[in-house]
Amino acid sequence: MDILQAIIIGIIEGFTEFLPISSTGHMIVASEFLGIEQSAVIKAYEVIIQFAAILAVMLLYREKINLKEINLWSKIIAAFFPLAIIGFLLKDWVKEIFVTQTVAWMFIVGGVIFIVVEYFHKDEDKESQDIEEVTWRQAMSIGFAQVLSLVPGTSRAGSTIIGGMLSGVSRKASTEFSFLLAIPVMMAVSGYDLLKHYKDFMGADLTAFVVGFFVAFIVAYITIKMFIVFLQRFTFVAFGIYRIIFGILLLMLL
Repeated sequence: MDILQAIIIGIIEGFTEFLPISSTGHMIVASEFLGIEQSAVIKAYEVIIQFAAILAVMLLYREKINLKEINLWSKIIAAFFPLAIIGFLLKDWVKEIFVTQTVAWMFIVGGVIFIVVEYFHKDEDKESQDIEEVTWRQAMSIGFAQVLSLVPGTSRAGSTIIGGMLSGVSRKASTEFSFLLAIPVMMAVSGYDLLKHYKDFMGADLTAFVVGFFVAFIVAYITIKMFIVFLQRFTFVAFGIYRIIFGILLLMLL
């Protein structure tokens, strides 16, 4: 992987990780388009850019990362456990269904779900308008919804946001809860992958890794800020339409 490829993959990771459009799906397509083989070195690089995305969230929501927010973080950690437990038990099954066809169909299914949910969703009627108002019931609903993201192409952000909206949380609060929930999830996944691939860093082009890290961090930081502004004026319908179109195109290319 050269520096240009590292920059492109870093941009895709930073832009798609926190949007409900599946970063995994886009990474698969981009890697195939760029001719990047899914080697151990690429897996190690993905760990690096995921850490960059985590840092972007932590910087933007640094006022939430303190002991005063212990109630909120208790709910976030509780919401993390369903994915951690079920993901560990089903990790071999997930590898078996990790194919491009599955990604394409889940893009389409997820897009339809977003459009349907938005048709019935009324933000002003929701019980929890702010992230601090998310209840334990809603937090666990989001946590179990996140388990669906084990299916490639579903999108972790998409499943948690939909889980929040269906359980009575506003768009903005669902999205911000999804952002914060990404911290323990991505730390666990990246940490596990780091233990598996740490030896691969020795033979890798560290210049490309460093460049990709900063690109992913900057793009993720900007994307999160713009996403919150977007939600103040628009719904998730556009993301639903995009998912359907992307999924259909992917099936056509196959």
